[in-house]
Amino acid sequence: MDRSFWVGVAAGAVAGAGILYTLQQGAWRACVPLAPQEPLPLMRAVKPLDEAQGVFSLDDEIVSEHFTRNIQFFGRPSQERIMQSFVIVVGLGGVGSHAAHMLLRSGVRKLRLIDFDQVSLSSLNRHALATRADVGMPKATCLKEHFQEVVPETEVDARVAMYSEEAEESLLEGRPDFVLDAIDNIDTKVALLAACKRRGIPVLCAAGAGAKADPTRLRIADISESNVDPLARAVRHRLRRQLGVEAGIPVLLSTEKPRCRLVPIAEVGENPLDYQIVPNFRVRTIPVLGTMPAIFGLAAASYILCQLAGAPFQPEPIFKLSKGQYETQLQRLTEREGLVYGNSEGPAVDLDDVIYLVRNVWRGLSAKGAGHVLPGADKGLQRSLKDLTLTRWDAQRGATVDNLVLLTFEEAEVHEASDLNSVQQSEPELFWKVSSAITQIHADLGVH
Repeated sequence: MDRSFWVGVAAGAVAGAGILYTLQQGAWRACVPLAPQEPLPLMRAVKPLDEAQGVFSLDDEIVSEHFTRNIQFFGRPSQERIMQSFVIVVGLGGVGSHAAHMLLRSGVRKLRLIDFDQVSLSSLNRHALATRADVGMPKATCLKEHFQEVVPETEVDARVAMYSEEAEESLLEGRPDFVLDAIDNIDTKVALLAACKRRGIPVLCAAGAGAKADPTRLRIADISESNVDPLARAVRHRLRRQLGVEAGIPVLLSTEKPRCRLVPIAEVGENPLDYQIVPNFRVRTIPVLGTMPAIFGLAAASYILCQLAGAPFQPEPIFKLSKGQYETQLQRLTEREGLVYGNSEGPAVDLDDVIYLVRNVWRGLSAKGAGHVLPGADKGLQRSLKDLTLTRWDAQRGATVDNLVLLTFEEAEVHEASDLNSVQQSEPELFWKVSSAITQIHADLGVH
């Protein structure tokens, strides 16, 4: 055998011995406790919980790094607004727990978590953080304990309580900046929403996530348009009939029709009332795909965070219009240009511009109207434009995308007979509303 063969044998033997030694050392280490290791530098910099409370500033290196992506998204001043805010979340099931979780991770300074219920095994398919070890623990307490491990600087006020009119003062005290209603009981939702409306506290109402599966159907609409969701429809009816609240409360809902019904009463047990935790609360359960409450909660958190940051977004309109309705609006505008302004060339907009203006800017409503659907009028997915027309806002300028306002025929005639100076003096709210809309058009389309 030549010399190269023996060299290969020797090298293989050495390598094999090395591998065997490594394996043996690994097995030995698995059985023998290792000496304590030095914590990583980042872990040494994080203060214990009792010291961390109150240290919540972007001047702190750890806190600043934690919220780097938020700062990049909102800018430092807006992130600081979030970090000075106080939000209350009522209802800590699938929707509420996920919303509270992301509000925490996004830097909300103080969270008050309210729920009377406990973590159950069946709720683990949709809860944000609860584990099997948490079953039987109050939901509020459970979230607080997990939250302390995520952002220890956040002040978490856990209230094991059910919201009621009697508890309003104690549960809504402290001048909150925002409230999320994630309750699934109609009476309690109505009481909370009415209290927030009365106190002037911004609130978002989360409708039903059960029996839904399509995440593309989520919308945020005014409660006056909430006819497509059974829970929101019932809440709207109660608020209007009992308390005179017709609009002004945003609702997070799904336009998807429920895919399944409540679980039959026979499956609940021999005596269903044995399972009723609170009088007047629903006994039968609704099937829930765990992803949907999570999506609802994250959508709610996004809406609230943008509001707190001073960077609100305009939700996609809930209603649908046909192509023919938009074409009619373009035709009316073209005719009006000729009859009122003697413009034979027609407006400087096309069908796409009309769709944008009618749907996204004016949302199928007159600029001079209430700004929401009135009782007995269109609700949900339909909207009538039969009495509306686009016309120039400033008669001295052409019919461009940033100079058209949606009005009723009668309103349009009055407006066309006046000038902007008169409108500014006699209708300052309308002038401000349209001016704000024009500013948004410029931002959306990059026109000036």
